[in-house]
Amino acid sequence: MTPTHLGQTSALPASPEEAILDYVPNPRTGRPYLVRFTAPEFTSLCPVTAQPDFAHLVIDYAPGATIVESKSLKLFLGSFRNHQAFHEDCTVGIGERLFAEMQPLWLRIGGYWYPRGGIPIDVFWQSGEPPQGLWLPSQDVPGYRGRG
Repeated sequence: MTPTHLGQTSALPASPEEAILDYVPNPRTGRPYLVRFTAPEFTSLCPVTAQPDFAHLVIDYAPGATIVESKSLKLFLGSFRNHQAFHEDCTVGIGERLFAEMQPLWLRIGGYWYPRGGIPIDVFWQSGEPPQGLWLPSQDVPGYRGRG
């Protein structure tokens, strides 16, 4: 599990499929705990108009044997900048890929998307029930309220 990006100069991947996510051993195995990543300026492109879409992502997970290395996650999320997909595809796809590769005890993702066509779209996915006794703080991202 030698990280590809950590301590190296790494270019932004051209697509999410080309992005390499690095995982390192969990330093605290044997007890459930929560890790949170927040990406308040996530961007992708509309698959119909190719116009930019913006979201605030919150990724929570309870590590299993590994944790995701944060620089590789940043590059993976940045690779969506020129990727055309609907909000649902981006949000659920990120959660499913992390869950499949990292194999955490549990994972959830909240995608709080800014309005497209006047309608904000929030997308949520989780891998199943959280482990017993895991502290689950609120994601605390308010729904879109416009200018009011």
